[in-house]
Amino acid sequence: MKHKVLAAAVFATVGIQAIPSYAQSSVTIYGLIDTGYVLETGGLAGKVSKLTSGISGGSRIGFKGTEDLGGGMSAVFLLEAGFNNDTGGVGQVSASNPTPLFGRQSYVGLNGGFGSVLVGRQYTPQYLVMAAIDPFGTGYAGDAANLMPNTGNAASRMDNTVKYLTPNFSGFTGEFAYGFGETAGSTKTASQIGAALGYANGPLTLKLGFHSRNNDTATAQNSSARNTLFGGMYDFGVAKLHAMYGIDKGVNSSPLRNAGTVVGTSTVGLYGVPLTPSTDSTDLLVGVTVPFGAVHNVMASYIHKNDKTSRNQDADQYAVGYRYSLSKRTDLYAAYAHIRNKNGANYTVGSSIEAGSGSSAWNLGMRHTF
Repeated sequence: MKHKVLAAAVFATVGIQAIPSYAQSSVTIYGLIDTGYVLETGGLAGKVSKLTSGISGGSRIGFKGTEDLGGGMSAVFLLEAGFNNDTGGVGQVSASNPTPLFGRQSYVGLNGGFGSVLVGRQYTPQYLVMAAIDPFGTGYAGDAANLMPNTGNAASRMDNTVKYLTPNFSGFTGEFAYGFGETAGSTKTASQIGAALGYANGPLTLKLGFHSRNNDTATAQNSSARNTLFGGMYDFGVAKLHAMYGIDKGVNSSPLRNAGTVVGTSTVGLYGVPLTPSTDSTDLLVGVTVPFGAVHNVMASYIHKNDKTSRNQDADQYAVGYRYSLSKRTDLYAAYAHIRNKNGANYTVGSSIEAGSGSSAWNLGMRHTF
């Protein structure tokens, strides 16, 4: 009691109002470690064999916390860093963003009856739709992002972002995100807008996501990349069916995961021809997950990329995977995917954080969460 009185006196002396404290406050450390063997074929580099990190999901360590502010409101934060556990080095977030400390996620915000307001580096709503519906969870060789674009300034994430998440209204949820471009002399350049709606009720899940990024650079003046994605799942118990349909419009709306190799003044892809990403395309995914008992799970998907430009560079991906659960936190897995490129298309089979080097890939690995 004497300590409390003394503290109050000190605050009063320096003119600071004492801040009330509440019992509910916590910080959690969590993470994921993924390592496996990858064999890639069908590219200019020929056969690529490697031990790598982040096949099913990027290896990471994270810190998240919450503090009860009273009145049904709480402060929250999350800091998530990626690493390559095959080397111990600072890890890739994506093929285009390899080195930031907390590059996976980094935000602070408020939760309450109104929903959540989060500020910082966060996932785009459109990517979260893909991750929820893809049978491979945007990982393994069968990652839907091999053909279906993740948009943002660094693949699936937005910097300098304010995001609002609604409460759950009888199964309906929504989110809206705005990313500041922070370009000198322009509030529009490089800015981003994302939104998503979702519905979940029993075995049925439906999601709709949208993302728009303003280009406005030296090579893409007064244009934007726009992606709309609709997906759904239905769980029959013995199997879960997955489907997604995407519409991609504009420059940078369908970037290739592998940026290729620069030869002279040209950037070339799988077959030594110039890379020409589509600016007008649609994507269709159908897939299935089949559990066998409590520990076995088979995943499969087919994706068709329909390039509507004059180049007609379509592509088809076929993928199958198997996951065996040793426990609730530890899995063994195997996966294979092949992309059939048409008319000089240059799509590659990657994984959760790697772009891949060829049109086919095998995965064999282990995943542990904590």
